[in-house]
Amino acid sequence: MAIKLDTVGSAEDAGQGRVAPRILETRDHSVEIVSDSGEGAQKCGQIFGSVSAKMGNGVWTVEIIPAEVEPPPRSLAGASGIRIRLGDRPVTNWGDETDLVVAFNEQVLLGRHRLNSLKQGATIVLENMWASHPDEAVRNQWQAAMEELTEAGYHIIGVPMEDLCLTVVDNARKGKNMFALGLLCWIFDRDVDKAKEQIEHAFRKKSQAVVDKNHELLDLGYEWASQNLGFRVQVPTMEAERDMVVMNGNEAIALGAVAAGMELAAMYPITPATSVSHHLGEIFERFGGVLHQAEDEIAAAGVAIGASYAGRCAFTITSGPGLALKTEFLGLAVMTEIPLVLVDVQRGGPSTGLPTKVEQSDLLAAMFGQPGDAPKIILAPATIEECFHSMITARRLAEIFRTVVVVLSDANLATGVAPFHRPELLPEWQGGPPDQSAVPNDGRPYDWDERTGLSDRFIPGRPGGMHTVTGLAHDERSKVAYDSAINERSSAMRSRKLAAFSSTLLPPPVYGDPEGDLLVVGWGSTKGAIEEAVDRVREEGLNVSSLHLTFLSPLPPGLKEIFSRFRKVMTVEINYSDKPGEPFVNEQNRRRGQLSFVLRGTTLVDVDCWTRVLGEPLRPSAIVKAIKENLPEGTAGEES
Repeated sequence: MAIKLDTVGSAEDAGQGRVAPRILETRDHSVEIVSDSGEGAQKCGQIFGSVSAKMGNGVWTVEIIPAEVEPPPRSLAGASGIRIRLGDRPVTNWGDETDLVVAFNEQVLLGRHRLNSLKQGATIVLENMWASHPDEAVRNQWQAAMEELTEAGYHIIGVPMEDLCLTVVDNARKGKNMFALGLLCWIFDRDVDKAKEQIEHAFRKKSQAVVDKNHELLDLGYEWASQNLGFRVQVPTMEAERDMVVMNGNEAIALGAVAAGMELAAMYPITPATSVSHHLGEIFERFGGVLHQAEDEIAAAGVAIGASYAGRCAFTITSGPGLALKTEFLGLAVMTEIPLVLVDVQRGGPSTGLPTKVEQSDLLAAMFGQPGDAPKIILAPATIEECFHSMITARRLAEIFRTVVVVLSDANLATGVAPFHRPELLPEWQGGPPDQSAVPNDGRPYDWDERTGLSDRFIPGRPGGMHTVTGLAHDERSKVAYDSAINERSSAMRSRKLAAFSSTLLPPPVYGDPEGDLLVVGWGSTKGAIEEAVDRVREEGLNVSSLHLTFLSPLPPGLKEIFSRFRKVMTVEINYSDKPGEPFVNEQNRRRGQLSFVLRGTTLVDVDCWTRVLGEPLRPSAIVKAIKENLPEGTAGEES
């Protein structure tokens, strides 16, 4: 078959026969940069996304990270890169298929094609050095890939990236990403000066010579594109009402911890949570914070609990496997009522599972994953802005209710970059110093209020406050006690705190009409995709609404009444559930999505679920399809 490859440009003939490029004006556009691991595609996309956000576009990025640390080069499953979605309004998710791809070899590109990541007729800007590679096997791979990609109908433009980058650097693998950034800056009419400022920030720990080389590569890519590419993309920008900041979710958690007055972060490196500590490592000491890397996950939890017992504001950071290892210490914090914030940046499981892929599979582990009854407050940010504010909320709740507060983020939020309004910092976020006044003569370290379950927090050093701290069952004076009535009462008091907190919550708002045929319920990073899908089906006349939960333990009030106003309720989640009709699966033994499981038990409503564990964020189009397939019988517009 004929292979369609525009081989525009070589180092010698660039700029010949130039015609004005065609302009694509669009409100929404997605671009991917994919390469072998170590070629800097993610860095390129991060800079491009940040520049676009600073210029006024809505932006959402999702990193494409291979499962292996260093996969073989030129492998179908080894694509390393990033997707950036741009819009003329706030962008809340990564969208559907990609419109434009910049690829450093045809094999990683082929892998993305086979994952159905590219839009029909997508434009591909591809390194073309592999067509004439001295290794015959590589040339054959190129030929086969080009035939498959051509048959798929993509518009492929070959670019001599290797040859061009070698005019600036000795190793083109260390230069193609900035060359590609130059291409994208021309295609999308990005401010080159802003791009150079962002390069300086990204390489601030490198020498000026390194920064200068990257600037030169950016200029080279921009100039080459201006002389050779026959298209440009215009995505209108927004006028910001207030100052904006641009960051990813892990950076937002780190800055939120600082804004909340956190004083110690204890962690052990684990993907995808580790970069929270990287951000803290650059700034935490300037605000009086201590960043502690423990020898393992268990020790990290112990250090945070010890610091909190001593009166400090402490938190620990982990992902799913680390959550499992911290379990006993979390139970200790609940039993001793020592405030503790735990950030769990969820990834695929079980066990070590999918370290670089997104899932929402830790809800039940966070809620129930310990021996005995150990109630905890659990909240899940839905946006990168909420990642920031969740740390302030978590700190205050942990200290007020003397309990463990779990913040359930995930890999989608962790690495995604988006702009949001610059927070106006408030002094009360910091909290006051611990009470060091003398304890009254009749004061007890667990003097529970019968109505709320709350008690005064004794900090070591308080006159008259000396007591023993133990993980064993204890009475109000913290004395070990196995008496059945004491155990019953102390368990009730620890639980009552959550009931008291629940009484302060408001029913969650419904997105769309307050009643209808179908209510879609979600949590965490799925919010943007769910609401975009609901908007699409509502435009088609379907009576569908959605509701998104921030607090998962305790749940907010009013859910049963809200659910009663809809003919059917369904959760959308990134965790596993059995599909109806599969072998041996019936209504009694079907394993359901984790939020669905919780909602069914707490509301006694027959909450259905639609879940996927594909290792990637949910696409709005997939949710649209699921909504139509799950409409209750007799719904107007229901698909047969």
